[in-house]
Amino acid sequence: MRTKIIRREEDLDQALAVLREDGLAAVPTETVYGLAAPVGPAVRAVYEVKGRPESKPLSVLVGGPEGLGLYGKDVPPAAYALAESFWPGPLTIVVTAGPDIPADVRAGLDTVGLRCPAHPMTLSLVRRLARPLVCPSANPSGCPSPKTAEEVLAYFDGKIGAVVDGGPCGVGRESTIVDLTVTPYRILRQGALPAEDIQRVLAGSLKTVGVTGGTGAGKTTALDSLRDMGALVIDADKVYHELCGSCRPMLEEIAARFPGTVREGVLERKTLGAVVFSDPQALMDLSAITDKYVIGAIDRMLAVHAAAGGRYAAIDAINLIGTSLEGKLTALVGVLAPEETRARRLVAREGVTMDYAMKRIRAQKPDSYYIERCDHIIHNDGSREQFRRVCDQLFHHILED
Repeated sequence: MRTKIIRREEDLDQALAVLREDGLAAVPTETVYGLAAPVGPAVRAVYEVKGRPESKPLSVLVGGPEGLGLYGKDVPPAAYALAESFWPGPLTIVVTAGPDIPADVRAGLDTVGLRCPAHPMTLSLVRRLARPLVCPSANPSGCPSPKTAEEVLAYFDGKIGAVVDGGPCGVGRESTIVDLTVTPYRILRQGALPAEDIQRVLAGSLKTVGVTGGTGAGKTTALDSLRDMGALVIDADKVYHELCGSCRPMLEEIAARFPGTVREGVLERKTLGAVVFSDPQALMDLSAITDKYVIGAIDRMLAVHAAAGGRYAAIDAINLIGTSLEGKLTALVGVLAPEETRARRLVAREGVTMDYAMKRIRAQKPDSYYIERCDHIIHNDGSREQFRRVCDQLFHHILED
């Protein structure tokens, strides 16, 4: 048998003919060349030609994110988020296999690795064939993965039906493999796609509610509702204060911009406050320094939560509106309560006088500020039980409906 060499996209019908007859064809991807065969009788030939142990499962090429639903089952939302971000591209996503993936592809496991190739000729083949293709690297087991059609022919000339010559592979490394069937999710093989990019998208796959409002409005009860739904609750102000005591790069930037506010690695809060609260530009400069570190820390917390299988998160901050954190939110919820009710809570919680509590509350943003800028408003003007029921109903609507 002679191996056909296909160099033009208009000649891809020849490769399709080989695959439709359950033959083997080497195809280019953005990483390395793969050995493709349609799911079915040809799978055994892939194992034989490569000398691959049948205990090792085979990855499957699909035409796009819809392949997750076609060939996987119980697919988590994080898988679709990764597929939308990185497919076509060098990422293999392991999910629970659907009924159309036979045992010989899975090597007896209940999972399958799905990938959407970025090379235009191979992607065209997959979409035109309309069948899943197994596609391990086109090399004998234990040998280097081929990056050119010539290297494929050196391995398999006369042993496979065709090789699609798409030129040298640009990346030259296998795809990154991430397993989404376990918690926490884990990277099984670090390949061409960096782990940091995967973590960033996983964090973005969460449905995240922002909760804001003035002191004493009742944000704690609202956050308890979200926490009971499985949300990771992040107190942005607490994150900032922790960074003030532990983040050396942030403190060094503050010290450079505001000399004398950091002494022996310790932030002098009162000294810094005296500078920034009397100078709007200084306050903006401080925010520009601290925001990137706070957001970086929150991103890491969200990524860890998402990798552990989390679906929901909440961010609590009085000053949330207009910050870059707002861009991470599925919805922004404002919690409002009458001034006197807020003041009584503040007195009970902090032991301050009623007069001080009222002055502090009136120095904060008015209700109209939140009403104009939030997606949803919750009025906390009844019993705690009534307020909790309202919170449960709203958050269920935002996160699950």
